[in-house]
Amino acid sequence: MAAPRTPPLPPADGAWFLTDGGIETVLIYQDGIELPEFAAFVLLDGAAGRAALRRYYERYLAIAAATPGAGFVLESPTWRAGLDWGRRLGYDAAAMRRLNGLAIALMHELREAWRSRIGGPIVLSGCVGPRGDGYAPGAPMDGDDACRAHGPQVLALAEAGAERITAVTMTTSGEAIGIARAAAAVERPCVVSFTVETDGRLPSGETLAEAIARTDAEAEAGAGTAPAWYMVNCAHPSHFEAVLEGGGAWTRRIRGLRANASMRSHAELDAMTTLDDGDPADLAGRYRRLREVLPNLNMLGGCCGTDHRHVAAIGAAWCQGR
Repeated sequence: MAAPRTPPLPPADGAWFLTDGGIETVLIYQDGIELPEFAAFVLLDGAAGRAALRRYYERYLAIAAATPGAGFVLESPTWRAGLDWGRRLGYDAAAMRRLNGLAIALMHELREAWRSRIGGPIVLSGCVGPRGDGYAPGAPMDGDDACRAHGPQVLALAEAGAERITAVTMTTSGEAIGIARAAAAVERPCVVSFTVETDGRLPSGETLAEAIARTDAEAEAGAGTAPAWYMVNCAHPSHFEAVLEGGGAWTRRIRGLRANASMRSHAELDAMTTLDDGDPADLAGRYRRLREVLPNLNMLGGCCGTDHRHVAAIGAAWCQGR
């Protein structure tokens, strides 16, 4: 497969990137849109749904356009668009291939519409979520299992023009390894984003350092290519700040952050029927302070409970520290 024509990853020249917030929680709680199984991809199957998604992304693109020096990562609304989740929602493999393609087509449309208004590059990223719940490790998976399970979605995203593959809310290193191998098979760089509990460990019990080391080693051994870099998402900074303070070479592998707005645990959030949107100013301040322990951090967005207010505050805080 041909290599992408535009830079798929943030360059190491001081550039930095914003991205969007918690797409599912915004669409459900703020826009009043029903998402079965928390699946935003279902909106791609109709003109009204695609218009809703376009409006959602444009809120964040406008923030990037108003933030000096910021580029933007368009993360496709395909976190739940793997074959396993598609089957639960009544979609067969052909339908899921089509919908993943529609997601990247929408990202292309948005980039063309906003390219001249944003100071930095706009990167098209194909989002791949976990086979199971993003808050629990689920059934054990090794790299081979995960590669077979996620391979069809990764292929569909790459064929549609995704410039990189981003594995989001990974709860185990085994699943991350498989997605990294699937991305290597279609000649796309891969970014892996782990989620952690309030103790800073993955739901599998692995530490971030252990998960990054294992994923690097086994992805490279199995596919010849380790993930390009790592992120943390779907956890509040208070859950992992202390883990990072010890430093170590592994912390330099973390270049992206998409934190939750709420300080609550995954179990607490899962039981809630209202949205906890936290404190945008406090969250932004925590992002800025994390620069001290994450020297390569340069991609900033949000996860559950965050919206355009949080991302705007994060962008403003980041500019103050530059």
